[in-house]
This record gives sequence, structure tokens and C-alpha cells, in this order.
Amino acid sequence: MKKALGVITMMTLFSCSSHKKPILMEKVAGFKKSNHVSKSQRTMIATQGKYSTYAGEKMYKLGGNIIDAMAAISFVISVERPQSTGIGGGGFLLFHHKESGKTFAFDFRERAPFKSHKNMYLDKKGNVIPRKSIDGIFAVGTPGLVKGVLEVHKKYGKLPLDTVLEESIKLADEGFPVYPEMVKALKVRQKVLCKYPSSKKIFCPKGKLLKAGDMLYQKDLAKTLRAIAKKGSNGFYKGSVAKNIVKTSKKYGGLITHRDLRNYKVVSRNPVSGNFKGKKVVSMSPPSSGGTHIIQILNILEKYDLKKYGVYHPKSVHLVSSAMEMAFADRAKFLGDTDFVKVPVKGLTSKTYADELANKIDMNKAFAMNDIRAGKAWGHEPEHTTHFSIMDAQGNVVVSTQTINGYFGSGLVAEGTGIVLNNEMDDFANKVGAQNLFGAVGGDKNLVAPGKRPLSSMSPTIVFDGDKPVMAVGTPSGTRILTCVMQTILNYFEYDLPLYESVATARYHHQWRPHYIRFDEGGLSSGVKEKLEGMGHKVVEKNLGCRIQAIVKEGSELIGVSDPRGEGKASGL
Repeated sequence: MKKALGVITMMTLFSCSSHKKPILMEKVAGFKKSNHVSKSQRTMIATQGKYSTYAGEKMYKLGGNIIDAMAAISFVISVERPQSTGIGGGGFLLFHHKESGKTFAFDFRERAPFKSHKNMYLDKKGNVIPRKSIDGIFAVGTPGLVKGVLEVHKKYGKLPLDTVLEESIKLADEGFPVYPEMVKALKVRQKVLCKYPSSKKIFCPKGKLLKAGDMLYQKDLAKTLRAIAKKGSNGFYKGSVAKNIVKTSKKYGGLITHRDLRNYKVVSRNPVSGNFKGKKVVSMSPPSSGGTHIIQILNILEKYDLKKYGVYHPKSVHLVSSAMEMAFADRAKFLGDTDFVKVPVKGLTSKTYADELANKIDMNKAFAMNDIRAGKAWGHEPEHTTHFSIMDAQGNVVVSTQTINGYFGSGLVAEGTGIVLNNEMDDFANKVGAQNLFGAVGGDKNLVAPGKRPLSSMSPTIVFDGDKPVMAVGTPSGTRILTCVMQTILNYFEYDLPLYESVATARYHHQWRPHYIRFDEGGLSSGVKEKLEGMGHKVVEKNLGCRIQAIVKEGSELIGVSDPRGEGKASGL
């Protein structure tokens, strides 16, 4: 059982003696701890939305199981958080099936249209055309979420599809008040949302952007969800919905055709796994970079006694951020869709490779950006978004990260469907060395190709003690996903923080390029900042945007936490 720790306010500056105390970020968002923590001995759900959590609970009350809850949550969160995810996007899912003892990984990531090519975002001089991969129809990949969720549900769910979709249809039809997080996203994407008539009628009715407290109605989306409830995947990938998606694509000169929709396939993959401090960490494999680099970073850090220093000791921050840097350098060079390129996953996650990288770290000096190059991982071979976690007392676990990429994806709604189309094509490398929406550097392994899936950082993760799952964790937020998930694991298993503090404490991130440590605002004392700068680090304060949804099992008790930075909810049955 974790020891209770006293809460200190976010803005408190602390001395070296308090490096082991977490700086909690709940004050920033203005939410209370009680709204984001729950305990149960039966089932626990943690999502980014109250309607989504309720939908999951309802499936259990109707006699459903963890997969029915997963499916209901997936469709409701698509309605509740259109700025983050939706049926016009895709994602990844891990399912630990207690009965078989197996952990399954499902990839329903978007794919590049068959008419796409590696130079599609470059002008005649070979320069990247600004925002072509972010705004509008050319940013859209073939959606996979509907097929992914329904294939898993068909195999493992119990309840009929119309029951599973009932809450999402109701929410889209009856509407709900716009909340502050959505308002922020609306303001960021106002220009593109108010540009297209199909988007404008939903998010800028009567020419005015929705504001907090206004009702958001998604009547066309409700019709689309009814078609899915009646016809399953065919209600999306064929028929009138598919015709409207293709019609919208043609109208704006896009590339998506009926061939793309008809031929979309969900891929079952082998999850990536590693060991940290006696625990087994299982996460998503490529085309997600998340699991590979979470394990790589933890492997590098395992040789250090970070607990001796504490969470915010300059030495701890220096070591962790240095490990992050090296992982992101490898990400740029090695990671891509393994259906198209070879990725040295075993090498990147090997202990011997981690030892080589750890030996490069100077305990008192930061790397210069040009000091870091991708390592020799082959020699060791034998990012916006939403997440939810579910765990039951029997040991079944679902963790799923789903997305349309940036706020409101491409900003374009497929006419007559209510579907916000993703801008996932920006997760490809527009050209070698170019940076995407999240500043991540792209390599040749992640160039656009027809039918290819773009690289991701989504990291649905399960931690095991022996064969028993003891943590389910994940988050949105682009490239910061993998470092936020990694730090939650580190906080809980290395620093021995309770789960709430492990989630609520200030976090930091380093992704090699841009070359600085990025701290949650208010999460860094002036003294620690000065010491880090003295080592040669550049430090900036800017919130990471992560919204961790985590569940742990301590004895017979399930504890769920929905990140207090957001407006989600953890609830136990």
C-alpha cells in the first residue's frame, strides 16, 4: 500500500530538501481531487469525459462486459470530445484477456489513401507547403476507428450493437453544454472550422463560434451512428455514409475513394514488452513509437537510483530528460510502419543497448543537440487525442488511445455525416528532417506511401506483476504521450508515489528537437531551473497537455485516477 503524501500547492517554491515531494497540478485546472479519484473492488473506469464514463458503467449494469464498456466509451467519447477524437479517426487498443492469459494489441490507425505519394506535401522546389498536411482534405487519412472498435466487440463483446451505441446516439442527438477545454480548442481552430459549411453549421452556428455553456448538437453524427448500430462497419465504410465521405473528398480535390474505405483493415499486432524494477511493461508496438521508447527510456534509467534523489532533484531531471533525448533521436531514425519498413524493436528495447546509451550520459552536463545521434540499435537484434482505461477484479484490462490528431483534426466535417475528419497525414514525415505539428522530426522510415500508417506516439500500456495486471495507463498529447506515460510508471514504481500524486504531479518532456526541457507551468522551482541551466540545459515552462487516465490494483482494491488537469472522471462499480 502506498503511503499517503501531503498535498502542497502548485506554486510553492521548494528547497533541495523537498525534491521528493510532488508538485500537484490540480490547482491549475481548478478541479478537486475527489472528482478525479475512485476506488472499487469490482470494476474501474477512467476516461476523459463524464458522459463516456457513465456509458461504460451502464454497459456493466445491463449485463455487459469490459469490451461492451470499451465500445460504448469509444463512441460516446467521439461525440463528447470532437476536438480530440471521433469516428473519423483511429487508434490503438490493448486488451488483456484474463481467461486466456494473453494480451492482444489492435491497430486501427488511419492509413494513407492509395493515391497518396511521398512528395504530396512539397512544392516544385522541394519545400514543405505550410499546413497542407494539417488543414483540409489533404490532411485526411482513411479512418479506422469504427472498424477497429467493432471487430474487437464482435469477437469479445456480449451486448447487441444497438445497445452499445445507444448512449452515443442520444448524446449526439440531444446535445450537451460546451465545456472550457472544448472552448480552448474551438478558438485555436476557429479559422478552419468556420471556413467549411459542413463544419460551420455545427461549431459556428449562425456564424458565431460556440462558447462555454452553449449547446453542441450533432444531429448528422447521430444519423451516422444509427447507421453503424444497424449495419455495423458497413454502415460507415459502405452505403450513404461512405458516399458522403468520398463526395466531400472529391469536392475539395482530396484523395480518399471508395477503394480506400472498402479495403481498410484492422491489424492484430504483437505488443512490445520489457521489464522495469521487477515489473513487466506491455505497450503498443509500431507503427506506434510509444511502447518501444517507453521501455527504452525505462531501461536506460533502471541503472540509476532515482528514488535517492527524488522526483525534482536536478540530477533526476537531468538523467530522465537525457534518456528522453536519446530515445527521440532513435525515434526519428528507426521508427515507422512495420508493414512497410524494418524496425529494430528488439534492439531498441534491449538492456545491453540501454546500457550503451546510459554510458553516454554525463551526470553533470547536458547533451548539446549535435552530440546526439541515433544509436546502433540493429546490432542488438536477436499527439489532441483521448485515452481511457478499464480494469476489473478478474484481471481483464482494456487500454485504448484514440485520435483525430490535432484539435478538430483537419477541421473539415464530411458533408451530411457529422464526422470530423482527421488530419493524421501530418504524422508522416513530409520530407526527411521536417517537423510535424508536435515538432517531431521525421525520418525516411516514416515518409508517405499508399496504404501506409503514419508513426504515432500513442501508448496504451499495461504493467504486470508476474502474470497479474497492476496498472493500466495512457494519455493524449502527441509526442508527449510516451514521456507522460513513462513518468507515471516511474512516479509510481520508482518514486513510490500514490497513484493520484503519480498522475497529478508536474511533468516534463524532452524530444531532442526542439532542444529544451519542457516543464508543466508552475512545476519547476527557480533553484532547480538554475541548476539545470548550469548543466547546459535550456528550460521552458509550457504545459504538456497530457491527461493521464490510470488504474492500479493494490491488494483487492482498484484505484482509478482521471488527470485533474482535465475534465474527465474515474468511477468504480
